[in-house]
Amino acid sequence: MAEVKKSPPGGDPHGGGSRGAGGWTRFVTARPRLTLLVALVLTALAVLAGGGVADRMGSGGWEDPAAESTYATEALERRFPGSQPNLLLLVDAGPAGVDAPAAAAEARRLADRLDAEPGVDGVGSYWSTGSPALRSEDGRKAVIAARIAGEEKDAAAVLDRIAPEYRGAHGPVDVSLGGSLAVRHEMQVTIQEDLLRAELIALPLTLVLLVMVFGSAVAALLPLGVGIVAILGTNAVLRGITEFTDVSVFAQNLTTALGLGLAIDYALFVVRRYREELATGADAYTAVRTTLRTAGRTVLFSALTVAVSLAAMLVFPQYFLRSFAYAGIAVVLLAATAALTLLPAALVLLGDRVDALDLRRLLRRRRAPRKDAVDGGEGAGWARGAALVMRRAPVFAVLTTAGLLLLGLPFLDVRLGTADDRQLPVTASSRVVQDQLRDGFPGNPGGGITVLAEGPATPAQYADYRERITTLDGVVRADGPVTGAGGHAYFTVTPEGEAVGAEAQRAVAELRAAPAPFETSVTGQAAVLVDSKDALAERLPWAAAIIVVVTLLLVFLLTGSVLIPVQAVVLNALSLTAMFGAVVWVFQDGHLSGLLDFTPTGDIETTLPVLMFCVAFGLSMDYGVFLLSRTKEEYDATGDHEHSVRFGLRHTGGLITAAAVILAVVMVAIGTSRVTNTKMLGLGVALAVLMDAMVVRSLLVPSVMKLTGRLTWWAPGPLRRFHDRFGISESDAYNPSPPPRVEEVSDKQREMSSLRP
Repeated sequence: MAEVKKSPPGGDPHGGGSRGAGGWTRFVTARPRLTLLVALVLTALAVLAGGGVADRMGSGGWEDPAAESTYATEALERRFPGSQPNLLLLVDAGPAGVDAPAAAAEARRLADRLDAEPGVDGVGSYWSTGSPALRSEDGRKAVIAARIAGEEKDAAAVLDRIAPEYRGAHGPVDVSLGGSLAVRHEMQVTIQEDLLRAELIALPLTLVLLVMVFGSAVAALLPLGVGIVAILGTNAVLRGITEFTDVSVFAQNLTTALGLGLAIDYALFVVRRYREELATGADAYTAVRTTLRTAGRTVLFSALTVAVSLAAMLVFPQYFLRSFAYAGIAVVLLAATAALTLLPAALVLLGDRVDALDLRRLLRRRRAPRKDAVDGGEGAGWARGAALVMRRAPVFAVLTTAGLLLLGLPFLDVRLGTADDRQLPVTASSRVVQDQLRDGFPGNPGGGITVLAEGPATPAQYADYRERITTLDGVVRADGPVTGAGGHAYFTVTPEGEAVGAEAQRAVAELRAAPAPFETSVTGQAAVLVDSKDALAERLPWAAAIIVVVTLLLVFLLTGSVLIPVQAVVLNALSLTAMFGAVVWVFQDGHLSGLLDFTPTGDIETTLPVLMFCVAFGLSMDYGVFLLSRTKEEYDATGDHEHSVRFGLRHTGGLITAAAVILAVVMVAIGTSRVTNTKMLGLGVALAVLMDAMVVRSLLVPSVMKLTGRLTWWAPGPLRRFHDRFGISESDAYNPSPPPRVEEVSDKQREMSSLRP
């Protein structure tokens, strides 16, 4: 094994001295042990700071805080706690029925006891109101409704305290707990359990795949180390953010997936380039410095593109989406930072020992290493594939585009809805209660529409308004008013069909448009959904503009081309069509629901398409940057367009595919969750990543670049000069000479360049 050669002070024999390495590179390579020690201390502090972060997270966040429904909900909670129950006790009296004296007496005792609990307001029941909506059609079950007030985390703590005292047998009745609070709390616990299982699945599988890619157990452990540092650091960041704002527990899934996935992407790219430099005879210091000047720039640039895609979710008011931006930006930047500090420091210390413990030797006969070992023996195949695609460029471009559009057609029939208890498995206790309420009761307790009335009014005016709204389309009945002090009252409206179905949403619009002698505000599940869709529609153009404009700018800074940034945006969008089509076909329409073990509801949660677009678009740009950077580097060196495309695919095709497969494994592990939205996110993004790496980067990109020819690299004079001054390139900083004219590159030079490891 070769000994690591140390460079003399002031420079190294390969031209990698401090003159071009920069302060950051000099620090990492000059003090690698100090760098690793500082990282170890910071990681230990992150473990302490991020401990218990999941317990401080929420499981909601789909509402617009500035919406009419949010205002009405908060006002009703203050003035009429019983109008917005979030805890339901389903009392089962068995064959005797809920009107039996013993069952009724026990139910009243439970209701009085619940009403005396600290933090519980607005207790009502079938036995106190006689409302038929609170009694099952067979007469065996009835409901006690209440509201646990306070912030989501405080309400969950109260539920944890009182649930064991009420759940189970109580003399002649048996009690189960449901309601929106119980559903959200059980969903939060389920997600935490599923995330732990996903990590236990993903980590060993990822390690096996990394060993297969690198061949070396030592090299395979490096990306896992980077990923673990990024995940632990992000948990600490999220713990700090929970001190100032709400954070969704769903964001932890993205932390794990991106922490492992992007760390592996960046580590693959850095270690690949480092091994290439070692293969040229450079010592460890020179190889690391060259790697940071070249691949390091691309990693940093790639991290910025992914972070921008995720940052676009900050424009939305729902904290569910904003939480993914917090987690995503943190984990991306931490993964890039670790890949550009810890990884180079480890490589300097390892030197040639990065290839130690080649476990693949156990599966094959020992043979001498090949010169193209850094390509995993696949580089020439990718070059030949690119050449074939470019020879039939129009055919591949048309057929691939048509195929992707065809796969995306089901998304044209998307129906947006809201998450409910059916996100949980059928055996979840709160889901069982909600199923019984949905199927066995004449109404949907806690699931109707509520109209808040503010302002002075007479009993006759209230009665006239109630009669008017009863006749509206989509309204089955209207009850009330329930009046309070200060000129406040509310009406309860039962809509047709599902609580958040199309009829209920139309009823919300009708109620808001109905004239009234007082101020009205409408809330309820259907109203929250309507307001959420309106907020998304209002902010979506801004989010899309941020992603598109910043992506165009960043890709221009990388390539100096006007056309390539446009191609990148369009082709990235095409790579997502299969994901969106599959989401509708599988999760909305219910195909494969038995195999995947979920309950289809006929719609997709409103925020999920936005979230999946931002995540998948950012990851697609990650792979696109890797390909474009190597292609541009070779074009700068040779001026040969077609050769540069083949070169780029040869040197990144295997890397991108390996990274995509590993990331897909992580996302599929996330997709084993028992919560439908998490399952949809994991499996959908896994499909998008694989389609981008194996179809778009392999077929569509080379065919489109062949069709655009040398025009691909064109830019007007002012923009070209701007790029010369501010652009980012993976080309070596010590080779500032301009590229030769394409006709000056000899056939022999092209041949030698294509054989370059």
